[in-house]
Amino acid sequence: MLLRDGLIGLLTRYGHEVVAAVGDAEALVAAVDEHGPDIVVTDVRMPPGFQDEGLHAAVRLRETRPTLPVLVLSQYVQRRYAADLLDSGDGTGVGYLLKDRVGQVEQFVDALIEVADGGTVVDPEVVRQLLRRRRDPLERLTPREREVLALIAEGRSNGAIARELVVSEAAVGKHISGILTKLDLPPADETHRRVLAVLAFLRA
Repeated sequence: MLLRDGLIGLLTRYGHEVVAAVGDAEALVAAVDEHGPDIVVTDVRMPPGFQDEGLHAAVRLRETRPTLPVLVLSQYVQRRYAADLLDSGDGTGVGYLLKDRVGQVEQFVDALIEVADGGTVVDPEVVRQLLRRRRDPLERLTPREREVLALIAEGRSNGAIARELVVSEAAVGKHISGILTKLDLPPADETHRRVLAVLAFLRA
C-alpha cells in the first residue's frame, strides 16, 4: 500500500493521470478492462499469496492485449514468468525493473515513458539471469557431478552410487549438494530437489 500510494503521488507530480490503483491481481485485470489505460505499472508480488501474482496478471493481460504497455517492478527476478512477459506481443512496450536498482526518480519516470511509447526497458540483472536460465543448466557441473546425476536419474540410492563409483557415501552426498547448488535448487518444503535435478538432467 505504501509503494502504491508513493507511485500515485510520484506519477501525478510528473503530470501523469492515474486512472486506477488496486491491491490485487484480479482487481488489476478488472481495472484494465474498465479503464483501458495507456500503461500498467505492477509489482510482481500481490495478494493473496505475495508470490508472483502481479507478474502472472501482467502476462495474462499481454496475452489478450499484446500492445498494452506493462512495466513490472520487483525486488528479485521471477524467472518463471519474466521470460513470458518479455516474449509477449512483439516484445515491445514492456519493462522489468528491480526496485533496489532504480537509483533516481527521473530514471523510473523515463523508463515509464519509454515503455508507454512502445519501448523495452529491462534491468541488466534480469537479462543476465534469463540468459543463464537458457543455457544448458548442466554446464556448471564437474564431470564427476554429471556422473552422479546420471546415476540418480537411474534411480540409484546414495549407497548404490557410492559402490558404483567406488567412493564413500559422504563423498556422494557432497557431490549431490554441489549439484543442487549449481542447478539453483534451494531447499523448499513443497518440492523434492532430487527429482527436480533429474528433470533438469533429462531436459538437457
